[in-house]
Amino acid sequence: MDDLISFIYLNGGETGLKELIKHFDLSRTQGKILQEELTQLCQQKLVYSCGSKRYRLNKKLFPAGVISVHPRGFGFVTLDELPPDGRDLFVPARHTGSAMHTDRVLLQILKQRRGGRVEARVVHILKRGTTHLVGTYVAGRTGMVIPQDPHFPFHILIRREQSCGAKNGEAVVAELGEIRPKQRNVSGRIIEVLGDPASTKVQMEMVIRQFKLPREFDDSTLQETEKISSKVEVGPEREDLREIPHVTIDGETARDFDDGVAVVKTKKGFRLYVSIADVSHYVTSGSSLDRDAYLRGTSVYFPTGVLPMLPERLSNHLCSLNPDEDRYAFTAVLDFDPEGSRLNQRFCKSVIISKARLTYTQVKQIVVDRDSQACAQYNDLLPQLKWMADLGQLLEKKRMARGSIGFDMPEVGVEIGPDGRIANIVRRERNQAHKIIEEFMLAANEAVAETFARHDFPAIYRIHEKPDEIKVAEFVHFLQTLGYELPTETISPGWFNKVLSLTRGTKHEYIANNLLLRAMKQARYSPDNVGHFGLAASCYTHFTSPIRRYPDLMVHRALAALISHSQPPEGIALNEAGEFLSRRERAATEAEWALLDRLKVLYMADKVGQSFKGMISGVTSFGIFIELSNIFVNGAVRMSDLKGDYYHFDEKNYRLLGERTGSIFQIGDEIRVKLVKADMQLYRLEFVVDEE
Repeated sequence: MDDLISFIYLNGGETGLKELIKHFDLSRTQGKILQEELTQLCQQKLVYSCGSKRYRLNKKLFPAGVISVHPRGFGFVTLDELPPDGRDLFVPARHTGSAMHTDRVLLQILKQRRGGRVEARVVHILKRGTTHLVGTYVAGRTGMVIPQDPHFPFHILIRREQSCGAKNGEAVVAELGEIRPKQRNVSGRIIEVLGDPASTKVQMEMVIRQFKLPREFDDSTLQETEKISSKVEVGPEREDLREIPHVTIDGETARDFDDGVAVVKTKKGFRLYVSIADVSHYVTSGSSLDRDAYLRGTSVYFPTGVLPMLPERLSNHLCSLNPDEDRYAFTAVLDFDPEGSRLNQRFCKSVIISKARLTYTQVKQIVVDRDSQACAQYNDLLPQLKWMADLGQLLEKKRMARGSIGFDMPEVGVEIGPDGRIANIVRRERNQAHKIIEEFMLAANEAVAETFARHDFPAIYRIHEKPDEIKVAEFVHFLQTLGYELPTETISPGWFNKVLSLTRGTKHEYIANNLLLRAMKQARYSPDNVGHFGLAASCYTHFTSPIRRYPDLMVHRALAALISHSQPPEGIALNEAGEFLSRRERAATEAEWALLDRLKVLYMADKVGQSFKGMISGVTSFGIFIELSNIFVNGAVRMSDLKGDYYHFDEKNYRLLGERTGSIFQIGDEIRVKLVKADMQLYRLEFVVDEE
């Protein structure tokens, strides 16, 4: 039946008996049997008779989508057309056939399970989502590659002559052979040897290939880039802002500087200049350079290197606001009163010169620490830096007062030593200088978005919808189990701020921030302006980083058209672009986090047996999750490794209860643990409770 259904689907959903007989090369007798089978399918309402010996597939029962396969064998399919409840379809392990993770499949809907989720089975593989896998090579008479991605729970068998010279234990890329239903392992061949997986650089290469991140630019893109003139001129369409004292403020290791800022005092308050490298001057719509940038969608930042959205000549040179060099920019000029309320805004193409390349540390030393040496070095910039600090604090105060959620989630900092090994994994410091730049970028982004909205001009917005009510209810219940009395007002960004303030400075602060973040929906790109819940902003977009985010480049083009009274830029549909670029952003984020997980395990590999202080960050039916206090890594203690009692999972109160002793393991509790395993295959850390 499956071959029959698949042919009808691939034939546009409708076919005739003659076409079927010809396709399957059937005899007259076999043709009669086929017609009887079609009659049965009609009786089951799987297909419909639609004329003289013609049949149409019941598409409601045979949808298509992409399958995500769990390591335990079952899967969930995201349909091409979402069902009314928006939920994925469940495929039991016995019904996945030969489908692999990320394959596009044709399904048959079977029944609705308890709880409302629909169950289905795979009828046909429409397109393989994965043809190559990254893994570790195990040498032998018949070698094998163990895939690093647990979504592929099989081994790839490699004959010695197809091992590409790989050595035992090396990271490799394997091409998959034919995959058959119920086949335990898959044959294949090694096409690339990456090297020793203990190397941080090799781990980065493994992640790049796992997430299929574009690495090389097209030859035509590189040729276009080399032909770009480096000459900068002030033409009639640009304002000469070279006398405005712009500076760049970035991290110590930053290589590209795409945003320059300046603040001057005015009679009415402050004037803020946010000047962004004018990438749209160099990257024209429809060019090979533009096409490559769109397909990447974003730059990907790893502790061990960067995959830039644009070639280095642009990202590190022509579009980098290096000190004392003329640069093309797109400038937002924003006027504020003494309380930080925006009075006016205008936008212009410009030519600027950065007066200094400052770091966050240097600015903190000047505006917070009042370090005499730093102040003397940048004496001519002291008044402006003070105004920046003053305006930044005003903007932050005003944003928080309107209800913008003040998450306080620490960022991971991986310090790589001169030998290429991991020196330390720490929590990155976020000081006043970071906040100044953050507020200035937010102010520019909001001003641009409001301008689009006011003129009803088609553009792409950065939207953040209201959180899921069920997840919010779970978050509320969790805090109540810890004894917190929560505000009774309507759920809003301001309400979340009040809740977070209750835990600030307590042992529950990190957990509360983390759980609240999980309750939030992901921000995304869309032409429909529904506002940004987390920022409590009615209009928001991304204007400030076209060097590393394609949506910002689209915003620049749209804003240029608006201020020049031109038609909206042509090109890819905004809806399609929003969906695609949101996916590219998620892929980049997932890849960045995947490498961080790997580096954490790599760093801890020689610390097995050592004891650490930590905090319980999660509780499940199979154990507890631990965040270490002095090293920014996490791991788990399995339920079976909790000695001295039999523990029950109290799901309602997020804790484990000892049956005999009454011992409790609860989220937020401090705990001392011992590292027993750093698993470099699954990239996870396993601990036990340190009884000593």
